[in-house]
Amino acid sequence: MPRRMEDSLFQYPKHVHFECEKCGLCCSDTSYKSRNILLLDHEITRISEETLKAVEEFAEPAEAEGPFTHRMKKQSGRCVFLRENLCSIYEARPIICRFYPFSLKSFDENMYIFSSTKECLGIGKGPLLQQEYFRQLFGEFQKTMNEKRV
Repeated sequence: MPRRMEDSLFQYPKHVHFECEKCGLCCSDTSYKSRNILLLDHEITRISEETLKAVEEFAEPAEAEGPFTHRMKKQSGRCVFLRENLCSIYEARPIICRFYPFSLKSFDENMYIFSSTKECLGIGKGPLLQQEYFRQLFGEFQKTMNEKRV
């Protein structure tokens, strides 16, 4: 019998402190990296409904691996929804943004591994992240993937 997603396991980085510095780096290109904010189909719909904008105003088709179909558009190298280093669609933001500065990779069909980026200015600051923090992120992932199937 196949395992349900809820039965999946995840590993997470231990001894990581994090607190968002609200610098906007995660939403902007840098001199060494072009940022790709990838979107799932149902995220595009949710953002369009939330903002009352046509998809073409904020997203463009992307050839990406996995379930992502579009990429967020940018203005001057910054996400079109970034305003004064704050997300103007925070409640409707895509899963890739909810996870930053962490990412989740599938190790096999039942094991996932969280990793973090060193470029985020908030890594090493703030509280020590516990398993519960990553459990909540993993729950967001499960919810998002279940929405995708609906």
